[in-house]
Amino acid sequence: MLSPEERWGEFFEAVQLAQVFPDGKTFVDCEPKYPAEQILLNYAKAKKQSEFSLRAFVLEHFSLPPAYGSDFIANADRSMSEHIRSLWPVLTRQPDEEGEGSLLPLPFPYIVPGGRFREIYYWDSYFTMLGLAADGEEEMMAHMVNNFAYLIDQVGFIPNGNRTYFLTRSQPPFFSSMVALLAEHKGGDTYVQYLPQLLREYDFWMHGQDKVDANTPAFEHVVRMPDGQLLNRYYDRSATPRPESYREDVETAEEQGGDAAQLFLDIRAACESGWDFSGRWFADSQSLASIHTTEIVPVDLNALLYHLEQCIALGYQQKLDEGQAALFQEKANRRKAAVQQYCWDEATGFFRDYDFKAAQFTPVLSMAGAYPLFFQMATEQQAARVADKLGKEFLRPGGYTSTLITTGQQWDAPNGWAPLQWMAYKGLLNYQHHALAEKGRDCWLANNRRVYENNTKMVEKYDVENIETEAGGGEYPLQDGFGWSNGVAQALLKTV
Repeated sequence: MLSPEERWGEFFEAVQLAQVFPDGKTFVDCEPKYPAEQILLNYAKAKKQSEFSLRAFVLEHFSLPPAYGSDFIANADRSMSEHIRSLWPVLTRQPDEEGEGSLLPLPFPYIVPGGRFREIYYWDSYFTMLGLAADGEEEMMAHMVNNFAYLIDQVGFIPNGNRTYFLTRSQPPFFSSMVALLAEHKGGDTYVQYLPQLLREYDFWMHGQDKVDANTPAFEHVVRMPDGQLLNRYYDRSATPRPESYREDVETAEEQGGDAAQLFLDIRAACESGWDFSGRWFADSQSLASIHTTEIVPVDLNALLYHLEQCIALGYQQKLDEGQAALFQEKANRRKAAVQQYCWDEATGFFRDYDFKAAQFTPVLSMAGAYPLFFQMATEQQAARVADKLGKEFLRPGGYTSTLITTGQQWDAPNGWAPLQWMAYKGLLNYQHHALAEKGRDCWLANNRRVYENNTKMVEKYDVENIETEAGGGEYPLQDGFGWSNGVAQALLKTV
């Protein structure tokens, strides 16, 4: 399972640096028309010719990938909810056949986010599944979970997406949340059914826990805190430019002029977080060149792993293995205590990311602070203070802003994202803050409807401050489709 830069070598670098396609993801998703050896031999000969066109060569030797949902002609007479229901088949990929490109084939049908995101994405899929659940698409929900279980069985973890160039990192670990969602509909032994994969997922995130000590506080995803407690960070097993954003990463390294390998590692780790990119990962809160993701203990990641530990405990309970159930419940209890100790900031009344190298909170407050409410890790008093800050500082006319700072990055103000709206909505309901939960929901749905009525589209992200403009920022244009926006909108509409 070679990634594109490994398979194509110098040819890959030439294509990406020459920006043959405006989006670097296009080439790594292309399907070769001929065996790799033949293409490389043809390239070696052709590039010596005076009239050589690199773009023409690529188009001759590769098939371009489709953009899912972008060419869908919507019926403007349909309501937004009806439009979303009509999109599920459009965004569905059938079981994959083995190919020569970068796609990792999956055995069951699945929903892709849309546009340039033409493969399954890990954390996107949980929020897409919320919409499938709302629309009674239980079979597709099961297919999605089974595909992720298959990936865990095949490669040992769930990669960012089913592409060879994602095999060095994962994404926010929502697999346990998917299993829990499926269990709500299938009941019974769902936790037992997926217990082997839940355990393997846990092993991936905790790999190297025996290698950390006072002198080596971090190894891969595991961070040993000064008192010996274990928490986690985002991490990627490669320290090279991302194949899908190769030119951008090379240029960032040239601008920074420092340790390129560390820069690439921190950029990739931020991609594993799903928040690519945000000032929450930047030492100066503003510039990508100051990124230091691997020095940060993120509150959202550790809340997700708390839930994973709880789900494993539940699976063992259903198997009547009380010893293992108690062991994993204790792990969850210890993690909850560590999150309380290191990520709760009494001064600001909010859950925050922790810079374990500097032994202090990072400066950027973000919607990740709502995760402990979603997973019910907060006290009633903490939840009340988080709710106060969400309502007074994060909630804007069109929903919750991702952070309180503006950097030009897509995961900062003024952008809002569907998954963060859902985490806040459910988190607030968990602590009986109904009025704020409903206000945030209504602001977001009104924003969704405005864009839909103007463009007959559901898009990847939304401007929540100026609801008359499109969201921006990031390394690529605004994408439509769009998996998790569809899923969260359908789920929220069911609550109105």
